[in-house]
Amino acid sequence: MTRHSLGLGLAAAALLGLAALPPPAAAAPPRGAPAPAKARTIAELAARYDSGSCIECHQETHDQWLRSAHARSIFGTGRTASTFKTAVVNGLLKWEHSGVKTQKDVRVEHLQGCTKCHLPQLAEASDAVAQEILDTIDTWQAAAEEGDDAATDKAAASLKSLNINCLVCHNRNAIIHKWTDGAPQPKTVYGGSSEGEHPDPKFPHVAKSPVMGESIFCGQCHGLGPNFELHNPTQCATAYGSYLFAYVPDGGDKTCQQCHMRESGLGHDMQSFRSEVMAKKALDMHVEARAYVWRDNQTFRPVATVKVELRNNAGHGIPDG
Repeated sequence: MTRHSLGLGLAAAALLGLAALPPPAAAAPPRGAPAPAKARTIAELAARYDSGSCIECHQETHDQWLRSAHARSIFGTGRTASTFKTAVVNGLLKWEHSGVKTQKDVRVEHLQGCTKCHLPQLAEASDAVAQEILDTIDTWQAAAEEGDDAATDKAAASLKSLNINCLVCHNRNAIIHKWTDGAPQPKTVYGGSSEGEHPDPKFPHVAKSPVMGESIFCGQCHGLGPNFELHNPTQCATAYGSYLFAYVPDGGDKTCQQCHMRESGLGHDMQSFRSEVMAKKALDMHVEARAYVWRDNQTFRPVATVKVELRNNAGHGIPDG
């Protein structure tokens, strides 16, 4: 892979929750088909995106995914869930024109700065679900502070039931250019090559996604930077933008999937800087150190000079995500 200079950022973007290419609206249904009713609870939205039937034939892939950040996209290590609350407390409640005076005023659109990538299917839910997510985060935080393990685990499980799973990638977000390729069809899973019947009564069809193996597919969430289509744009990650405008012009020819899935050997356990495997792939580090004693009249001081060279082997600037 072509090496280029390490781009240092002020902060790493949190957990794959990054600026996306398409607008945050729900994937359009086929023409003539009625739009599905909005999910009214966390449980309803989780059930709508239940991919449990995939496990029977894809156990290994499921186990890989279960270890990934995608499997807990709005909970994370707990930090991501807390950041949702921070966005409300330090953002929405303080912004004069947000329309949010209390948490009860929060609507789906208010959370799109986060959920556009961390939970794109929230666009298919009612505002009550947005409020339930925040209430559940409150319950989880309070229970954790009180040492109530049972309540903590219950709230965390509810939040983790909403994630980036098989149906988000292999159905909802499988088609990007909807005027060209049509909208994702119901009861259909999309892959990189196969078409025809699929041995799952819930999803009896398999179709080819033109972008499943391309970096633009990942760029929907690991994006270009500011999400200007939102009412209050936020600056998130720029991994795909860096890939397009630095790595590719510099001669890079690998896709996100090649590095993060195939060459890493991680498959659907897609990782970034927290993974030792990915960290070793991303950076070369060379350190030279020399120790000596500095004499100033009668004073002797131990001194060291250290030279550190970092080289970025990744297909994008780091830190990023």
